[in-house]
Amino acid sequence: MNIFYDYKMAETITQYEENIQECRRIFLHKTKDYGTSWRVYRPISIADQMYIKAKRIRTIQENRRQLVGDSIASEFMGILNYSVIGLIQLELPSDAPEELDYDKVRDLYDEQVARATALMARKNHDYGEAWRDMSQESFTDLILAKLLRIRQILANDGQTLISEGIDANYLDIFNYAAFALILIGEGKHKGFEN
Repeated sequence: MNIFYDYKMAETITQYEENIQECRRIFLHKTKDYGTSWRVYRPISIADQMYIKAKRIRTIQENRRQLVGDSIASEFMGILNYSVIGLIQLELPSDAPEELDYDKVRDLYDEQVARATALMARKNHDYGEAWRDMSQESFTDLILAKLLRIRQILANDGQTLISEGIDANYLDIFNYAAFALILIGEGKHKGFEN
């Protein structure tokens, strides 16, 4: 048993949950404001919404300045929440109503967070917290690559030969965004906002 690893993992879970709770708070407040207007999004639209946010982060990283006030952290939060939307949409039956009850949305959100958290814990164990040494740019690029994979899977009518499906890509995007938020919170990923 590695006591240092156990301590780091406990710290990671605490930081992870704190960041997810903030994303959840925002998501649920927006649900109260807008209802479930996101239910009209088709899979490609969800991928494109995340793509816009990731592309903006990359542009700010490359230009080292921004002209719109939304922070990089808020864009990662948006990406994380759109990942949840994508996962929820994949699991809802085709005849589900567009407007979902607030309590149902909260429960669906929490179910997807539980999936992402379990995956994070398994991968974090095997990869030994390698994400802590990664750059913000790498998280952005990984998210963009996953989104391009989703687009290709959609172009292939949702079929893959040997690769993971759309849901696995959403789960990875969720976790990359969560890790980026943790590192921003620790001050390891400085924003480029002016």
